[in-house]
Parts: sequence; C-alpha cells; structure tokens
Amino acid sequence: MRALLVANPAATTTSARTRDVLIHALASEMKLEAVTTEYRGHARDLGRRAAESRDIELVVALGGDGTVNEVVNGLLHDGPDPERLPGLAVVPGGSTNVFARALGLPNDAVEATGALLDALRERRERTVGLGLAAGVPGTEDESVPARWFTFCAGFGFDAGVVGRVEQQRERGKRSTHALYVRQLMRQFLEEPNRRHGTVTLERPGADPVTDLVLSIVCNTSPWTYLGNRPLYASPKASFDTALDVLGLSRLSTPAIARYATQLLTSTPERGPHGKHATTLHDLTDFTLHSKVPLPFQMDGDHLGLRTSVRFTGVRRALRVIV
Repeated sequence: MRALLVANPAATTTSARTRDVLIHALASEMKLEAVTTEYRGHARDLGRRAAESRDIELVVALGGDGTVNEVVNGLLHDGPDPERLPGLAVVPGGSTNVFARALGLPNDAVEATGALLDALRERRERTVGLGLAAGVPGTEDESVPARWFTFCAGFGFDAGVVGRVEQQRERGKRSTHALYVRQLMRQFLEEPNRRHGTVTLERPGADPVTDLVLSIVCNTSPWTYLGNRPLYASPKASFDTALDVLGLSRLSTPAIARYATQLLTSTPERGPHGKHATTLHDLTDFTLHSKVPLPFQMDGDHLGLRTSVRFTGVRRALRVIV
C-alpha cells in the first residue's frame, strides 16, 4: 500500500521525536511518504493531491481536528466518492481530537498508531457521513465556498467562544480546557443577543425555528470533550445519519446555568432539553439565517462572521480506516 502521511508540526500533544517514531512504525507496514505542513491550508492541498493521484490508497492525518478537516476538504475537493478516493486514517495529535475519539480511536498517538496498523492488517474500515456548509444564494454570503466538516459546526454563541480561544492562542496561550472555560464565561458576559436570539432555522416542509442564540450542528456524538468527559449536545447524532441540531433561544444567567449543567451531565441517551431548547435529528438540508453577522465555526476552526449558512448532511461520504 502506498500512503501519504500529513503531519502538523504544531500539534499540541506530539513532539518531533514522537512523530519520528510514529512515521517509522507506519513506514514498516507501507510505502509511506511523510510531509510536514508548512502553512494554513497545506494539509488541504496535500489531501487534494492525494485525491488526484492514481496510486495513493491511504492518507494518514497526524494532528488535531483542524488538520483532519483540511485533509478531508482536500480529499473531497471534487465531491465524495468513497470507492475511488483514498481512505483516511487519523492519528490524534491535538488537544481534543473529537473526530478520532468519536470513531473509537485511542486518544494517545502511539496507541492510535497501533490500532491503525491492526485495522490495516484486518482490513477494518467504515464509510461515514459528513456535513457540508455553504453560502446561501441571494445573500451577502452566497460567494462563500462550500466546506466539509467531520463532527460539528456552530453559528452564534459557541462559535464566538472558539474565536476567542483562537485569539488567545495567537497571543501564545496554550490550548487547554481551562482556556475554553475562561473564554466561554467572557463570551457569555459580553454576548449582546443572549436574551433575544437573532438566528432562524429554515428547512423544507416545516415551520421555521426562530430567535435562536446558539445553534450547534452535530455530525456525530459526543459533540466534544471536557478533558476525558464526553459532552452530548445531540445524543442521537451519528456518522450513519445526516445532521442533528441543538438550538437554544435564551442564554440568561439561570438558563445558561441550567443548560451548562445538563451538558456536563449529558449521556448518550439524554442531552440539553427544556422550554428554550430545540433538538432536531437527521436533517439533510436546512439553512441558518441571522439578522446580524454572527461568528461561525466548523470542527473547532473559527471562520469569521456570517449572516446565513446552508447545511447539507451527506451520508456515506468518506471511507475511514478504524
């Protein structure tokens, strides 16, 4: 098997020595080309190169969820085709690694490499669904290019938290769960729309859901992790279905205390719920519109401000080695 390894040197939990050990282990089992990313978007370019090649059978992403997202968008540049495109394997190297953990992989890079080699020997793989977000025709965001996401997207409050964390990381702060909690509290204190949301969800054949402050789109469950604790925003979300949505229409102090507690104690059977919570399951096509520009994120990557986003849930989009 010929494989391409895409390694992010800035991955927070893998050192250069660890990467060398992992590359050596993988190279013992396959014809491996290892490339270290050098700029934002490099992993996407490498994924596209692999998709357009005639002989690369597997792309291994060594890094966090951002690296995986770029590789996936490169592989699917011309659309999903699981039978033709190279398969994807993930070795987690970021601070959270939601996609890898949702696939059932160990969160330790060395253990995950061992699991990957076992899966290749036993020819274990699955084809997973993905989400696609794009600009909406007739709006100021219509020219925004479509982009795939592997586990979640957010429009509004949670995307604002992600944006704050990225600002702190650019200032030299380490990506830790404590950093996320601090930025969440700051976003809450400064959120201008927390009592009266500006987001409307529209979908074919149903009444719109209005006045949302927070809208989380999930492609799998759990939504994320706080340390080793999984958090289930949409417990029914699955790689085998389309997209799920959790929407909250109020984030007053009592409301956020209630929903935060529900999220921290969530289980695979029960997530946040209540008078101001909307949960929708297995949506293939819907749009989020806002009266004002709001932060938007996908797979933990802040993408700036948007006023509208169209979502598509695509089943069986990508072949993954597990």
